[in-house]
Amino acid sequence: MYKLYIANKNYSSWSLRAWALLRELELPFNEHLLPFGQASSWKGYDRISASGKVPCLVDGEIAVWDSLAIAEYLAERHGTVWPSDAATRAWARSATAEMHSGFSELRHCCSMNCGVRVRLNKIGAGLARDVARVGAVWNDGLSRFGGPFLAGERFTAVDAFFTPVAFRVQTYGLKLDATAAAYTARLLALKSMREWYASALEEKWRDDPHELEVQQMGTVVEDLRPA
Repeated sequence: MYKLYIANKNYSSWSLRAWALLRELELPFNEHLLPFGQASSWKGYDRISASGKVPCLVDGEIAVWDSLAIAEYLAERHGTVWPSDAATRAWARSATAEMHSGFSELRHCCSMNCGVRVRLNKIGAGLARDVARVGAVWNDGLSRFGGPFLAGERFTAVDAFFTPVAFRVQTYGLKLDATAAAYTARLLALKSMREWYASALEEKWRDDPHELEVQQMGTVVEDLRPA
């Protein structure tokens, strides 16, 4: 059985991508959570992952680090990771790669923090462009392939890679058009996402760098986590 090493569910957007993909495709795995900011955890990351970062998927003697590499490793073993049609698969891979390497302003201004609600100090031009681009990608996929997911009827890796954006939309109140907003709600309603969110709200760990990022970008108007 696969082992998936992740960090705090409240903060770790990269962990969520691999975790949601495994959960939604019903691929059995054992979860190992190593919290941010604890010396033993960082030593643990280095022991498991060549990059010293999570997520990291372990399959027997093989360790696969980086969420995109994990998706491709799983795709070699399971036919449901990507769409079966070549043209659809090419679009899905392109959108996934864009999410993996791009949207720097969205990441910088709206770090993932599932348990709070934040009023941003401002929405600068860079963030506005990234949010608009998210909406454009989502609308393109949904219109091309008919939904309800980005590449058609099934949840695939491209949806998994955008799951953290759904939590960011919820946390920061980001404005999307009706189609993109409906897709956000669809992601948040997934069983895997509801399970992740419930676990994130129960976490008592606080990682100062992640908390500071939120405070620098806006005002926390609600904190749903345990005191």
